[in-house]
Amino acid sequence: MYHLTKDLFFPAVSQANRDGILAFGGDLSTKRLLLAYKSGIFPWFDEKDPIIWWSPNPRMVLFLDELIVSKSMRNILNRNNFKITFNQNFRDVISNCQKVKREGQNGTWITNDMIEAYVKLHEMGVGTSVEIWQNDELVGGLYGIDLGHVFCGESMFSLVSNASKVAFIALVEILRKKNYKLVDCQVYNPHLESLGCREIERDAFIKILKEE
Repeated sequence: MYHLTKDLFFPAVSQANRDGILAFGGDLSTKRLLLAYKSGIFPWFDEKDPIIWWSPNPRMVLFLDELIVSKSMRNILNRNNFKITFNQNFRDVISNCQKVKREGQNGTWITNDMIEAYVKLHEMGVGTSVEIWQNDELVGGLYGIDLGHVFCGESMFSLVSNASKVAFIALVEILRKKNYKLVDCQVYNPHLESLGCREIERDAFIKILKEE
């Protein structure tokens, strides 16, 4: 693993180890985070650890025309029980993602420093959130980094059933209209696979990322 210094630099993603870990150290400045995402790299670490930077191979992505919306999910959407907004409450979305308990995880990888760093990206127009409301309460959502042709998903949460799925589907519909290439979902999980996400080789992902 490469030990980052104060210099704004990342090694080639091909230097990542078998688990996808590329480097550690550095900081969460907006410049470094933007360089990371544009290079196919993202931070993921526990609060007790140094900053760890990842570029896994394979990469979990969603090609927008491969989104799977089940019949039951279509029925839920047609009921219009949820209100959907974009970029109306970024801080609350990421804070809820920090607090939500996840199966097989102790604690959270979204530290307070990460929240402040991503809020700064939001203020720059790069950090994006989708909010799901029910009876004027925030019940679900997601956030990520918008690179203009690729959306790098970071985390989502649900306080009621299906709220995060509604957020994800709403995001994909907007990205389709804007002719985005794909949603970066980072690493495999079965929930994302059920929505149509699949793994591709890192080199293929990087090639798309560099197309702009």
